[in-house]
Amino acid sequence: MNYELTKKILAALEREKVRYVVFGAVAINLLGLARATEDLDLFIAPEALNIERLKAALRSVFDDPTIDEIKSEELLGEYPAIEYVPPEGTFHIDMVTRMGEAFRFEDLEAQTQDFDGVPVSVATPKTLYRMKKDTVRLRDRADAETLKRRFRIDED
Repeated sequence: MNYELTKKILAALEREKVRYVVFGAVAINLLGLARATEDLDLFIAPEALNIERLKAALRSVFDDPTIDEIKSEELLGEYPAIEYVPPEGTFHIDMVTRMGEAFRFEDLEAQTQDFDGVPVSVATPKTLYRMKKDTVRLRDRADAETLKRRFRIDED
């Protein structure tokens, strides 16, 4: 995880008042479990104004005109996922407004987690567990088991 860049992005999201929830490996790290990753997974509230705030946050971090190519119609459409790759490095951001029928923004349980002085909206351990336990990726299933043990998650 690119610590400084991730912190800068999350601080920009907070500053622009973007409604988001961090999930995936960065969320696992923020909850105190070590997990290598080269991306930041963000669940974004599916509202046109929120997506404009997201773009403003990204523009404040990256000098990249391709940010303007992020369209709310895409994130609010049939395939609501976008990968943003900044012009430098290998780090990227995956942004979704829903995951099929399984997860919508309003279904997520989130908590505020401190990230070196930046308050960050992070999926709760139980939500992360639910998101990862039935996927086909072995890494996700391993994450789910780690979350289950560490946070004593009951499957009910």
